[in-house]
Amino acid sequence: MYAYIVRRLLLIVPTLLGIMVINFAVVQVLPGGPVEQWIAQLTGEAVDVTARVGGEAGSEVNAGKRTQVTGKQAGAPSRYRGAQGLPPDLIKDIERQFGLDKPAFERFTLMIGNYLRFDFGDSFFQDKSVAQLVIDKLPVSISLGLWTTLLVYMISIPLGIRKAVKDGSRFDVWTSGVVIFGNAVPSFLFAILLIMLFARGGLFPFFPLRGLTSPDFETLSWFGQIADYFWHMALPLLSMVIGGFAGLTMLTKNSFLEEINKQYVITARAKGLGEWAVVIRHVFKNALIPIITLVGPLVPNLMTGSIFIESTFAIPGLGRHFVSSIFDRDYPVILGMFMLVAVLFGLTYVVSDILYTWADPRVRLTRRN
Repeated sequence: MYAYIVRRLLLIVPTLLGIMVINFAVVQVLPGGPVEQWIAQLTGEAVDVTARVGGEAGSEVNAGKRTQVTGKQAGAPSRYRGAQGLPPDLIKDIERQFGLDKPAFERFTLMIGNYLRFDFGDSFFQDKSVAQLVIDKLPVSISLGLWTTLLVYMISIPLGIRKAVKDGSRFDVWTSGVVIFGNAVPSFLFAILLIMLFARGGLFPFFPLRGLTSPDFETLSWFGQIADYFWHMALPLLSMVIGGFAGLTMLTKNSFLEEINKQYVITARAKGLGEWAVVIRHVFKNALIPIITLVGPLVPNLMTGSIFIESTFAIPGLGRHFVSSIFDRDYPVILGMFMLVAVLFGLTYVVSDILYTWADPRVRLTRRN
């Protein structure tokens, strides 16, 4: 098994390389890159160019004073939209600042070399490294993803087992309606509905509208801080749980229904065992095998799904920062977060395989002779 795990971990490397090639290519063709962002600022308002852009171009445009850059200035035609009238030296200096003065292949090679040294670069628009931004924002997203995963499994597995045991009953029918609703409504739409109903400014303004803690969080007691945290997390967690529990509930039900009708279960019942004893002692472990396969994609999907929830509830997590980085065209942050999600997917699939062998002794993670 250890050899298999090592092989799977090594296979993550070419997978990551392929993902980074695709992501890098997509990022390069996105309209409105960081240079365009700067040009929009330069042509739209008075800007202290020497404070933002170094070099000779900055000294030409502004010798220590704020200067209004207008479209009447002379300049050669530029490939950037909106750059007409700006000095060509200024455009080149902006490209040099962002590292965009090199060919795409050279930039990609430098990026991969830096990644191998665990150097993910610096943000274009924030005075922080990408690694520091991830370290600052990741705990919030992890907490949201872990609580959601825990609640989804705590709700879905018992509910799916109950639906399998009570198949065709009234309980099964009305809970199926809830499951269908949860499967049909996207998480972000359900989040908007919860805001309209229960957030401040809604019909029943009980929960806060945004943020993770209250302004006076530091002055609260430890019990008050815990209560304040879950008070703010109630609506985001409910929004993510409603979108995640539906599929797992139906998979659990169908898996248990398939096992309940097998011969060994009929034999156990014939021996006089009660229904719940049969389910827990004989069916449970075998029925979990299809469910374990969801461990791989479920956890990363919940983390990536939190992008919409964090943006909706203004939660200062990795997902919200990823959205703002896309709008800013902050390429190092975008590519660094893509790398993080890809690594997370690869590792959780390995964990899923290990759990699969625990649930089914017939599966061996070894090379066949």
